[in-house]
Amino acid sequence: MEPQTVRPFLHVIPFPVGQAYLWRDGDALTLVDTGPPGSTDAVEDAIRRSGAEPTALRRIVLTHFHPDHAGSAAELATRHGAEVVAHRADAPIVRGEAPSPPPDMAGAPEWERALFDQVHAPLGITADAPKLSLAPPCRVDLEVDEGDVLDFGGGATVLSVPGHTEGSIALLLPDQRTLFTGDTVAQVEDSPAPGVFNQDRGRTVAAFRRLCALSAREKVETVCFGHGAPLTTGGGETLARTAATYS
Repeated sequence: MEPQTVRPFLHVIPFPVGQAYLWRDGDALTLVDTGPPGSTDAVEDAIRRSGAEPTALRRIVLTHFHPDHAGSAAELATRHGAEVVAHRADAPIVRGEAPSPPPDMAGAPEWERALFDQVHAPLGITADAPKLSLAPPCRVDLEVDEGDVLDFGGGATVLSVPGHTEGSIALLLPDQRTLFTGDTVAQVEDSPAPGVFNQDRGRTVAAFRRLCALSAREKVETVCFGHGAPLTTGGGETLARTAATYS
């Protein structure tokens, strides 16, 4: 799998659904999300193609528990001894200690319900019965919450953005003017929008608006979405222009 360079030390690793991000600090690597189950070899191949070695993987940060983001965390963490980081509210689900709450598709617009069925039909899952399969259980070494700072990219501040899941997080790297949004924000037809398949759409929209305002205030340039092409320049301004569209 060929990684795409966002910045010299930041690469996006694409999957059929969604993507992960690889951040490089010298010889140490941080992976933000891991792709679906079975992606470990592809992630390792992408790391090598970026010019690094998988043995340099020090940290895996999960933006939330959904299997397209946490699906390969357990295998990657076991192979390379990487620290696994997740929000305290999603950590029990990542570990397999608590059930996976489904999205509230009953309150979703018709186009979102149709998209859900399109994406999940091969798995026998429909919007009227939206139980999602879990990622393989994975240890969580560090549980985080609002305001915690992770040691990569000059300091990555954890932002608690509940709505998509209760324990969804975003990451702000002020020194790098970079924001990782997880699935709170997606890039849809070249325009940022709140993510879909949410446990609580109202809270997701509120979190979306918060990230838009924050990214403008912090003069963020690079915005990395869980789904959709990242913004490489002027990301904060783009999000700020978009925010007023959603209420």
